[in-house]
Amino acid sequence: MELLRFTTAGSVDDGKSTLIGRLLYDSKSIFEDQLEAVKAASERLGNEAVNLALLTDGLRAEREQGITIDVAYRYFATPKRKFIIADTPGHIEYTRNMVTGASTADAAIILVDARHGILEQTKRHSYIASLLRLDYVIVAINKMDLVDFSQEVYDNICREYAAIAEKLDLRQVYYIPISALDGDNVVNRSERTPWYGGETLLHLLETLPLKAGVDELPMRLPVQYVIRPQSAAFPDYRAYAGRLASGRLSVGDKVTILPSLTRSEVTAIDEAATSLTEATAPQSVAVSLADDVDVSRGCMIVKTGEEPRTDSNLTLLLCWLNHKPLAPGVKYIVRHTTDEVIGLVKAVDYKVNINTLEQEYDDTTVRMNDIAHVRLKTAKPLNFDLYADNRTTGSLVIIDAATFETVGAGMIVAD
Repeated sequence: MELLRFTTAGSVDDGKSTLIGRLLYDSKSIFEDQLEAVKAASERLGNEAVNLALLTDGLRAEREQGITIDVAYRYFATPKRKFIIADTPGHIEYTRNMVTGASTADAAIILVDARHGILEQTKRHSYIASLLRLDYVIVAINKMDLVDFSQEVYDNICREYAAIAEKLDLRQVYYIPISALDGDNVVNRSERTPWYGGETLLHLLETLPLKAGVDELPMRLPVQYVIRPQSAAFPDYRAYAGRLASGRLSVGDKVTILPSLTRSEVTAIDEAATSLTEATAPQSVAVSLADDVDVSRGCMIVKTGEEPRTDSNLTLLLCWLNHKPLAPGVKYIVRHTTDEVIGLVKAVDYKVNINTLEQEYDDTTVRMNDIAHVRLKTAKPLNFDLYADNRTTGSLVIIDAATFETVGAGMIVAD
């Protein structure tokens, strides 16, 4: 069955968690004990009705404050498709969590409060969706019940967002008027929006065309571990274990090991105790080669003739995630797939003004939640693809060398 990953985003109190709760409830994807627990929690918090937002707001602080802090993942299925939902926070200080939730998504549902229209966080999350090259953006104009389901309000928001979408070059944008609290146009069509002729949210999610998967991209196998049991049962066994980042790998394929550029041939593919003739991303496998070659963690196995780019100078669109500003010239740990290397930011070209979506060249101090175009220098060359071509091998994280905290997430772009 097909799988669609999507994330929710928007400003504070736009109703993201309530929407997910309503989607799960109306699609009958909640177990009875879960519903009973939510009913009991709603009563303890003094809610007059069942608060469906509590299905995703699992942290104590989230329930007490009525906000989302961490990324909450939920799984459900309909007869047509499986879904993985990432419910992300709306507060500006948790924007980095939205980056986390959207990094693996196919689509983003961006909620807009019908009373307030497009806000700063709407633009910020839309820009992140554009950066992460999500295939679809669904603008869910929520709380339509509080504006008497006004078509004029809906049309005005659609027009304003369409200008933003054009500027950000968002691929495909859909607009739906909803009330997450009451369920209008979430799973069931609402009689209170006779002027809306589009689909309900669930029907749209079930029918969005899925793009070519990562298994159709050039093969990339970052090596995580070398398996050498040296036991009586396996005296000569040697295999290179990792998760296929993209593509397909078959026994008999000619491969190149990076960075050494050594060539060999695949003689066996194992998945746990099962021998395979072919593996596809994102399977985790152990690969045996015909030759005794020098392969270790951080190396990458690719098909010969499909080699990625190799360089120690990279251009990034960087989302800064730490309260300490980015320090150009300071050494950081750069983690790319399974490889780690020391690197430093040579220059900050510009920052993105989230309100105007313009490039700022005057203030190049990169603070938490800023998005900047930077130039990175690594101590040794990395083997990478552009993010536009491969979201796994085209991304990296930056780690503070002193505290080992993740402080930045970067997308590798062309100059």
